[in-house]
Amino acid sequence: MWLFAMFDLPVDTPAARKRYTEFRRCLLKLGFNMLQFSVYARYCGNEERSDALKKRIKSVLPSEGEVRLLAVTERQFGKMDVFYGKKAVETEKPPDQLMLF
Repeated sequence: MWLFAMFDLPVDTPAARKRYTEFRRCLLKLGFNMLQFSVYARYCGNEERSDALKKRIKSVLPSEGEVRLLAVTERQFGKMDVFYGKKAVETEKPPDQLMLF
């Protein structure tokens, strides 16, 4: 499974930018990688791990803005079309080995 975190958070004040940065850093600390601006993804070995990550993210949600979490299977993720300009490239591969914390 892959877990996506997609978010639109306000950055109009210094305090809002700080909340945005803290949320982004939390995602990185949890092992997410940036796919696009405000779209992050992490490979999860199974649905239970995905659910645990969702709970962790829910515990650090900013007070404002919108956050969406989406879990997709490896097969669904592999069907994604990715383009850089007009050139098609392969989707990201899952890690060879899961990291243990």
